[in-house]
Amino acid sequence: MISFQKVTKIYQSDDRAITALKDVSFEIQPKEFVSIVGRSGAGKTTLFRLLMAEEKLTEGEIFFEGQDVHQIPFGKLPLFRRKIGAIFQDYKLLPSKTTYENIAYIMEVIGISEEEIAKNVPQVLELVGLGERAHNFPEELSGGERQRAAIARALVHRPDLILADEPTGNLDPFHTQDILKLLLRINEMGTTVVLATHNKEIINSLQRRVITLEQGQIIRDEAEGKFILS
Repeated sequence: MISFQKVTKIYQSDDRAITALKDVSFEIQPKEFVSIVGRSGAGKTTLFRLLMAEEKLTEGEIFFEGQDVHQIPFGKLPLFRRKIGAIFQDYKLLPSKTTYENIAYIMEVIGISEEEIAKNVPQVLELVGLGERAHNFPEELSGGERQRAAIARALVHRPDLILADEPTGNLDPFHTQDILKLLLRINEMGTTVVLATHNKEIINSLQRRVITLEQGQIIRDEAEGKFILS
């Protein structure tokens, strides 16, 4: 499903070159749950941005479902990105819209009919346990509820892949486990999940595949990995 082949990303800043990723290669199969771990600055977010073609490669190739991501014409990138649902640490909910409206807005932007919106939004709200919070604004939700709303927004267009970038970074341990259980449930329903985190407890409890990044390079790739950094 996902294939990184000798991927390198170098940022140029004035006269300085910063290597974010160096010669990174791995594959992720459909329906896998994979964690990408590493300290802040290890390259986790850069990896996600390259996969979504939000950054340009320096070297290498990235394939998603057999398609060379960085050969997709600019005008067709929005259609490609509909296959991916993204979840962020800071939720990125629109403060002036209710939970329902935040999720519906994504569908409106990509041209989904009002009939489909009215059908799908309540379904996904129930899936994430926010059926009774549909008409609340983000400021009226707890941190865990906001993150569940963000997950609902990522799910509503039925993507093939969920990218979760430090989704529990702002949450307490109770809500962290809540979000983790939800991501596992989504994975069990057939969606591939790639989780970027530096939360040791999460990684050690999952007993799933772990890819460890250090200074932009893969130092471990284990089928049932633990959080281990030198």
